[in-house]
Amino acid sequence: MNFVDILHPSSALFLDFDGTLVDLAPQPEAVAVPPDLTRSLAALGEYLGGALAVISGRPIAQIDEFLRPLHLPVAGVHGAERRTASGELALLHTHPLEHVEEVAAELAAQHPRLRIETKRGSVALHYRQAPELEQVCLHAMQAAVQESPGMTLLRGKMVVEAKPGGASKGNAIEAFLQEPPFAGRTPVFVGDDFTDEVGFATVQRLQGLGVKVGEGTSVAWHRLDSPAALREQLHAAAAAKAGKVNA
Repeated sequence: MNFVDILHPSSALFLDFDGTLVDLAPQPEAVAVPPDLTRSLAALGEYLGGALAVISGRPIAQIDEFLRPLHLPVAGVHGAERRTASGELALLHTHPLEHVEEVAAELAAQHPRLRIETKRGSVALHYRQAPELEQVCLHAMQAAVQESPGMTLLRGKMVVEAKPGGASKGNAIEAFLQEPPFAGRTPVFVGDDFTDEVGFATVQRLQGLGVKVGEGTSVAWHRLDSPAALREQLHAAAAAKAGKVNA
């Protein structure tokens, strides 16, 4: 597959962040953003008339910090918070997290290599430093979510997360596609994780294209080997489209 051919002035490009645009790191704050990535994203955003958005499990503020000076449309916390192209912030209703937080904190106290990440409306329990605790984390968080109305459990790469039931990357993409400059365009979504599968299914249902980065089964119709391969494709597309007039 070739992004130079895939992306057209009538495309809308949606990109996951961790494991997709950037390589995974031992800790969430340790990811590295190559300087040329922001330049390519800026160029592609201009070519697409602003129809480029990041769809991430991270909060919007973290995406802004990693990609500064860019201020892109972003869906954060799996769509629990979303900033439109016009800068308007849309927030989903959240539910009490106290019980989930207590369960995660108790588990982390027993196993110091676990990492708790609290976001708006969600709690993520990372076990990247303790992969042998996957089932322990999964069972504990499942039980906590079952006792927390309005919450659902999401599994990712070395993480389990309790989030609002209405938040999903698919729903976030559909919301963007109802608004300018995304409305009426052909969506392309690139992701790497189980959390991105609903996004792949959504864009493909809408006659768009899902692109899976890395290994593992997926509903996406296309695949790239790694974040580095995606960045190479984005750089090539940005160079090829530079100076072309938006539709």
